[in-house]
Formats: sequence, structure tokens, C-alpha cells
Amino acid sequence: MEPEPDSDSPVYSFFPVILLLLAPSLEAILGISGIVLLLICSALISGSEVAFFSLTPNDFDRLEQENGKNSRRILALKDKPRRLLATILISNNFINIAIVILSEYVLMKAIPPDTFHRWAAFITSLWGEPSPERLDYWSWLIGFLITVVGATFLLVLFGEVAPKVYAKINNLKLARLMAGPITFLLKAMGPLSNALVHTTRIIERKLAHTAPGGSPPSREDIDEAIELTVSQEKDAAQDVDILKSIVKFGEVTVKQIMSSRVDVVAVDFRIDYPELLKVVQESGYSRIPVYENDFDHVTGILYVKDLLGHLNEGKDFEWQQLIRTDVYYVPEAKKINDLLKEFQQQHLHLAVVVDEYGGSSGVVTLEDIMEEVIGEIKDEFDDELEVVFKKIDDFNYLFEGKTLLNDVCRIVGIDTNSFDEAKGEADSMAGLILELTGLLPKADAEISYNQFRFKIVSVNKRRIEQILFTLPKP
Repeated sequence: MEPEPDSDSPVYSFFPVILLLLAPSLEAILGISGIVLLLICSALISGSEVAFFSLTPNDFDRLEQENGKNSRRILALKDKPRRLLATILISNNFINIAIVILSEYVLMKAIPPDTFHRWAAFITSLWGEPSPERLDYWSWLIGFLITVVGATFLLVLFGEVAPKVYAKINNLKLARLMAGPITFLLKAMGPLSNALVHTTRIIERKLAHTAPGGSPPSREDIDEAIELTVSQEKDAAQDVDILKSIVKFGEVTVKQIMSSRVDVVAVDFRIDYPELLKVVQESGYSRIPVYENDFDHVTGILYVKDLLGHLNEGKDFEWQQLIRTDVYYVPEAKKINDLLKEFQQQHLHLAVVVDEYGGSSGVVTLEDIMEEVIGEIKDEFDDELEVVFKKIDDFNYLFEGKTLLNDVCRIVGIDTNSFDEAKGEADSMAGLILELTGLLPKADAEISYNQFRFKIVSVNKRRIEQILFTLPKP
């Protein structure tokens, strides 16, 4: 005779759950429907956060052109990012709390309380006779875990991950769909969102006021940090210079590093071939600008390597057919970090620099940009220093007036920002003197700026030729 099944067994305690799911009551149907509805709302609200905050300037331009009702709502919400985020977070938290509470209610309706007690008795019996306190604790723990794990799974999958992935792909579409509801929630939850935004701002101000380094570090702070950390090492002077150059790299303009037009080796496209070869031989450059009439009308670039196969040609050789007309022009104010990217993208090594009036003011090369970081690049063809100067003693240097201020600071060992307040638009020593005096000074004139002294050694009717630069003594 077979034993009768134990109705208190944990296996049979699942039967009421199965039967309830197969034949749910009205309360269970309403509860499950409520959970599904709240999950949809949670998904839309969570997706809205990604949708609104991932819109690009191009998307906003398109919305401005459409000028529809939802487009105007989105543009209005864009101007209130803090309130928008606060409203989304508050609404989403309320919905998630409601889902957890409703899930608890549905679970209690689906599973009778004594079922949790039988499950707890089965689990605790595995390691001895359970006490009433242990049974009560495990009953509560099982119900809590089922509710939390189930609700968390639903919220994470359907209320967070899936809608945010969808919103990332279809941000504009979802933003249009949720513009109306979010605008309504923004008004309905105005006091709560305003309070949250106000509290956040207070905390931000407190943290910014109390936290060390609340404001971004200045160039001087960064330079000092570099010197403190690197200069302790042996032979680290070059590393310090390179790191400082990297820090200021994005602030340097093309005008500060270019070769001015008076120093550029260029040829008129009408010169004959022997004369061209003479210029190439004397200059030693691999790329030479070619102009028509004057340097303001650069028509192309001659690559010296293109001449290698024509070295034995006669005087009538038409070398002009070798000129490459894809001249790249850049303004003086362009930052060299942007120019470096453009050189890399377009596979270029040289560009013609133009001023605000469209005239050619010089040329800039890839080597000029690299030298701004790693210092002077010397090859076997460089016989003399690019910057012509004479060091008289540790405090006195003789420079040409056209010498760039950046080069002067690098040579004498002072900060490149030393003359920023006085130089205006000038980039050379002569330009700095003209900014300080407002006129072309006479020979032997002395000009002081802070603790530095400038003495005009030679000057002609048009420009300052040589300047004696004196550093302050300790």
C-alpha cells in the first residue's frame, strides 16, 4: 500500500501558485496589468534621459527648422537641463517604487503566507530542528528575496537596459514622443525638481569652496607641478621642456612658429631652369613655393625630388610642368594642434600662411610644429642655427629684431608667457618694442619692461634690426 502524499511538502506548496497563474483572480490580473503598465512608463522615462541628453547640435538645428509643437517643446526643455534631469529621476524613482510595492502585493496574492512558512521549514530543517524565530526570519527572507530579485530583474532589463539601448539609436524619435509627457511632468513636479536642483547647487558650491583645487589649474600651476615632479631626476631638463611644450601646444598659433615672408625661399615661375637649380642648391630645402609676380600670389609648390630625373636638361626645360598646384592656405590665427591634424589627414608638410587681408605672410611646415614640442630638429644639411643670436654673458643676449618671442624665451630660459600682457598682436622682439613704445625708436634707445631691459643696437628707416636683451640679475 503506497503512502499518501504529504500535503505539507514544499513541492506540493507550489501547486497553489501554478493554479493561481493558470486561473488568476481579478486582483491578480489587475496587479499584473499594473506592473506591465508601470514597466512601460519606467522604460519610456528611462529612455527619455538618454534621448534628450544625446541630441546633437545638428538635431537641434533640424528641430528649429521643423518648428513643430513637439520640436518647440524639446528646444524649451533643452534650456532647462537641470530641471529636466531632476524631473526624469524623480518620476523614474516614483514609478520604480510603485513597481516594487505592486509586485509585493501580487506575490502575496499569488502565494499564501503559509507557503513561505513551509518553504522556510524545509530549508531550515536541512541543518537541524528550526526554532520559531528562525522560521519567521526565513519566511520573511524568502518573500523579500523573491520580490527584490524579480522586481530588480524586470526593472533592469525592461526598465533600464533595453529602453536606453533603443533611445541611443532612436534618440530624436523618442524625444519627440516624450516631449509632451515630460513637459507635463516638469510642470506637475515643479516644486520637487526645483528643490532638488537648488539643493544640488548648494552642495556644488560647498564642494567647490571647500575642496582643494576646486578651480582648474593655471598654466603656472601645471608648469610648477612639472618642475617639482620631473626636475628631480638626473638630466631631466629636456623632459621638463617637452612636457611644458605639450601643455601649451594647443595655445600656440601658426603666426608664432611660421617663417615670415622675408625669410622664405621662393621662386618666380618665370625664372629659367639653371637659375632654379642654383636656388635649390643654395637653399637646401625639399619644397619651394612658386609665385607669380610677388609672394602674395603663390601659385604652387615645387618638390625638389621631382627635379631628380631632369638634372641634365638644358636652359629651355619647362620646369613649370612639375609645379604642384594644390597649395594649402592657413590663417595666422589657426592653432597648431588643429593644423597638425589637417597635415596628417591631407598628407601635407607645408602650408602658406595668409593674413587677414589675404596676403601671404609666410610659410609653416610640419617640422615647425614638431619643433614646438621637442625642440630644434637638426639634420646633416643644417649648417647654422635657425635663430641667429649672440650670447654676451649669462644676462645679455644680442638678437635680431625679427626673432620670435617664443624663441627668445626658450633661448634665455624664461617663461613663454613673460610678455603676454604687453605684446598685443606682436610675435617678434621688434614687434614687442613697437607695442611698448608706439613708435620706431632710435639707435641706443633703452626700453624697460618689468625687470627686463631692451637696448636698440641698430635700426633703419623701416625696421629694428638688432636688440640687446638684458635679463634681471638675482
